[in-house]
Amino acid sequence: MAKDSEPTPTAAGHRPVPHLPRRLADPTPVVLTGTALWLLGVLLFAVRSDLRIEFWTCLAGVVLGVIGYGVFRWQRSAARRGSRGAWQGLSGLDG
Repeated sequence: MAKDSEPTPTAAGHRPVPHLPRRLADPTPVVLTGTALWLLGVLLFAVRSDLRIEFWTCLAGVVLGVIGYGVFRWQRSAARRGSRGAWQGLSGLDG
């Protein structure tokens, strides 16, 4: 796998693929916005005080968003430490 600083290998006659801008490669705003929207749904359906399928669906979205963000942060910290099993290319997204 090519490092972030190395150009992507290409076939003959093809242009190299440029890297995505940082704002498009960083998943944090998307994950946090999605989780916040699920939380808004939980609050909306809890106020209606009828805990039907919509409430439980939104609650599952919040829980999965929090778990997903936790895994993402865990992998990012492992990449920063240089852990052998960590995803590659996440350390460049540190703020």
